[in-house]
Amino acid sequence: MKLDLSFWTNASSKRKRIYSIIIIFILAFIVTVIGSYIPVSHQYEQSLSNSLNSTINMQKANGTLTEYIFFNNFSICLLMFIPLLGPIIGFIILGNSGVGLAAISYVQGYPVWVALISELLTPVFWLEFIAYSTAIAESIWLTRRLMQGRWLELKNTAILIGICAAILIVSAVIEVWLISIGV
Repeated sequence: MKLDLSFWTNASSKRKRIYSIIIIFILAFIVTVIGSYIPVSHQYEQSLSNSLNSTINMQKANGTLTEYIFFNNFSICLLMFIPLLGPIIGFIILGNSGVGLAAISYVQGYPVWVALISELLTPVFWLEFIAYSTAIAESIWLTRRLMQGRWLELKNTAILIGICAAILIVSAVIEVWLISIGV
């Protein structure tokens, strides 16, 4: 059985970048799902849930929840752009996000698969995962291009960092709105 890679070899550089982001998006979701099924202690679940609720309540009281969510997500996203290390860091963070999602779902009394499906239904999931997938894919492209001595890739990286920032700002606004209406 021969694997047909003509879709890749015949694609333009721009199309290859889009394919890369889609592939990374799928892998990111798989890693998050795997992370959500890693067993953790009830004490850890409770501690994580309490910590998250405390942070949200404190940031809401200060009127800085949107900024907090944006800067938290954007700093995570920036780590994912790091050449060579970005994908490793990114997939570890996404796995840990799955663990956190599961912990919170168990504390709130519903199965992890319900939490995963409910996440899929929010625009926040899609926006954040698009930004993170873009960052990880660009880390791979940047690593490859820098090894080839093609420093112009730094321009693409800067543009994609700006695009990811814009996506994550929109995501933070939507997430705070969803929190405010109790979703």
